Amino acid sequence: MAYDYLLIAAASLVGLVVIAATALKGWQGWLELKTRELEQARGPDLGSAPGMARIEIADLKERIRKLEAIAAGVDL
Repeated sequence: MAYDYLLIAAASLVGLVVIAATALKGWQGWLELKTRELEQARGPDLGSAPGMARIEIADLKERIRKLEAIAAGVDL
């Protein structure tokens, strides 16, 4: 009688491991699909990262210059 319960428990454990492995494989595939979709939606690169950083810094400097001029009462 105890042998029957042990066999049922072992079979259930093996079944659970198979289901968990299948679910994990499906999850990894779904994540890869979403990664590819995000890469396609991102569009073309607008330049190198250092180049873009320089453009953003120049834009911020221009904004600061305009704000300082407004604060000083200079009409642009």
